[in-house]
Amino acid sequence: MLKIENLFLIGSSHIAKESVNEVKTAFSEIEPDIVALELDQIRLYLILNPKKRKNSLKDIRSIGLTGYIFNIIGAITEKKMGKLVGMEPGAEMKEALKLAKQNNTKISLIDQDIRITLKRLSEELTIKEKMRFAIDIFGVGLFKKQIKEIDLTKVPDKKFIKKLTNIVKKRYPSIYKVLIKERDKILAKNLNTLITNYPDKKILAIVGAGHEDSIIKYIKNVKK
Repeated sequence: MLKIENLFLIGSSHIAKESVNEVKTAFSEIEPDIVALELDQIRLYLILNPKKRKNSLKDIRSIGLTGYIFNIIGAITEKKMGKLVGMEPGAEMKEALKLAKQNNTKISLIDQDIRITLKRLSEELTIKEKMRFAIDIFGVGLFKKQIKEIDLTKVPDKKFIKKLTNIVKKRYPSIYKVLIKERDKILAKNLNTLITNYPDKKILAIVGAGHEDSIIKYIKNVKK
């Protein structure tokens, strides 16, 4: 867990039991006044109502075919990985929501609307990247090889995350730009706003592992 001013930042894995335990420990030790989650309203609803997930032609029109397909593949992959370790995707977020409700803790959703993110992906992803993605998913299994290197019950270490991020940055610059770089900035801006507006409150933020360092760097630069 990282800390800057009144912000405590957890980098989590959405299918790791370790992340659920870390959230529990953080609530117990920090007793946060505000819990900031890497979610938007749509993803919040789907985590609380997983059986309500629906895909339709309306989705394709609003986010584009590429974003639509990417979203389906991502959801299926995360669900399969979750089954391997007996965890529902987003378990740590669900635990944070439960504890926040029990403790009357304010909740802040700090991520960009998923529809905007997926639409941006449809706009930015090149034909070359689409072909590479198809090969990596259905062909040589690049990502499968990387996943085999880690214990899915735990949060991957920073060295592995950096290695995976560099692969994405090199093979899929558009995915790196939209899913990582742009969202790092959005998450950081929203957290910095909370820090500024609630300087006397303890803020616990839970974001996907790999976002933490960029968020801290951005906030430090803003504070200079």
